[in-house]
Amino acid sequence: MTISRRQFMTTVLGGTAGAVLLSAAGCGGPSAGQTAVLLRSKTKLPPRFAVPLPIPPVKQPTAVVGGVQHYDIAQHTTSIEILPGMQTEIMGYDGIFPGPTIESRSGQPIAVNHTNNFTMPTVVHLHGGHTAAASDGYPIDFVLPQSGGDMFMHHGMVGDVSQGSRQYDYSLDQRASTLWYHDHRMDFTAQSVYRGLAGFHIVRDDVEDALPLPDGDREILLMITDRAFGADGAFRYPAKDPAMMHTPGTTAAYMSGVLGDVVLVNGAPWPQLEVEAARYRLRFLNASNARRYGLALSPKPSKGKSFVQIGSDGGLLSAPVKHDEIQIAAAERFDVIVDFSAYKVGTDVTLTNTLGTGSTDAVMRFKVTKSATDDSSVPDKLSDVEPLEPGPNAVHREWKFTRGVVNDHAGWTINDKAFDPGRMDARPKLGEVEVWRFYSDLHHPIHVHLSPFQVLSRGNGNPGEYDVGWKDTIDLRPAEFAEVAIKFTTYTGKYLLHCHNLEHEDMAMMAAFETV
Repeated sequence: MTISRRQFMTTVLGGTAGAVLLSAAGCGGPSAGQTAVLLRSKTKLPPRFAVPLPIPPVKQPTAVVGGVQHYDIAQHTTSIEILPGMQTEIMGYDGIFPGPTIESRSGQPIAVNHTNNFTMPTVVHLHGGHTAAASDGYPIDFVLPQSGGDMFMHHGMVGDVSQGSRQYDYSLDQRASTLWYHDHRMDFTAQSVYRGLAGFHIVRDDVEDALPLPDGDREILLMITDRAFGADGAFRYPAKDPAMMHTPGTTAAYMSGVLGDVVLVNGAPWPQLEVEAARYRLRFLNASNARRYGLALSPKPSKGKSFVQIGSDGGLLSAPVKHDEIQIAAAERFDVIVDFSAYKVGTDVTLTNTLGTGSTDAVMRFKVTKSATDDSSVPDKLSDVEPLEPGPNAVHREWKFTRGVVNDHAGWTINDKAFDPGRMDARPKLGEVEVWRFYSDLHHPIHVHLSPFQVLSRGNGNPGEYDVGWKDTIDLRPAEFAEVAIKFTTYTGKYLLHCHNLEHEDMAMMAAFETV
């Protein structure tokens, strides 16, 4: 079924999704501060802070060949317990959610072989990776199922296809940083990530190792997601076929983005972590499809700010930045220090969500259990961040992220165009600093592949408080524009920029560019 532009404007924007426009402007409701719509669970929600925080296992290499570390990951479905006493079928890397964490060294090449045991194609993208085009995860470079299965191809578009498995080669010639890997299949990224295809990849280097930051058991990876569940414990999602998103009266409202009413951290609902009265390094990743979070601590520490930010998407900042709240959009990462010695032993410290209401107003809880010695510290200087300085003749490009009509359906566009994997919308030259101007009609977290960028401005002012350091994803608010400086290096080929609200991405809010 298709709808006309007039039907789109009246049914979608004037009807159910009209609430989205209000909530995006901060008018309250379950999706305040969001461009998305709440999907409610059909089962009783579990009590909060009743399960321990899981820590994803660290993947070990299976071989080292010619100096290259090799890893093998099997993609398959399995049933696990997420809600206590219930089973949920997931799509998992190695059959777990989140997938196993890969830890590697800057400049140490690795190869990750993914085997597809599903019945549909997959694509793997290392988000934040400085990666050759052949291993970046272009959305039509399918890894086909190992045995049969449905291609689920739209318009017959295929790229560099592999049967059964594919080896992704990563040189990792980049700074230490928090990366993550996830499915990136054209038109189906949202449902695949929602069902579990996401995991951490941590890059380390000598610069970071030399700093006296918390490490070991006091370095915690936190993947934050939201989900809705059916009465039987299964994930609820509006449709397996994104075309159903357009059908008035069914799932049309969810074209703006899907919010769940259960907050998961590392795959567990509102978990609790016992901590000592010492500094901890928390690596926040928002791996939700669409939800934005306002992370804060309750109670606040007796002295100082709640968070000392030491890193962003692209690694360490030049100097620490202090916050009482961190607003984090889909795909963003924030690397922070929390000093739990500012609390009395026995204190429960809740990581709250100021952009949530009801069940989503909290994320997890820390319980300060005992005193401890602590030889960590946060230096005044963390790293060298060389500023990107566009020259007087620098190329300027504009990218407008707005609603539109795509093939007679309601959808999302960049520069009024739907994504076409065969069309290159820019050809930036390697080694040249360009200025890219992003414009957003609603909330759009904008992600650029291959190389990170530095934010030059928001609107007519300076960068925002969360724009420091190297970024690969920027959270744009409604009717906002920002300028960034970006320089692509090393690799020529086809790459993407897109909205990381995954429902927007699946509904054509991507653009391809080719580095030359």
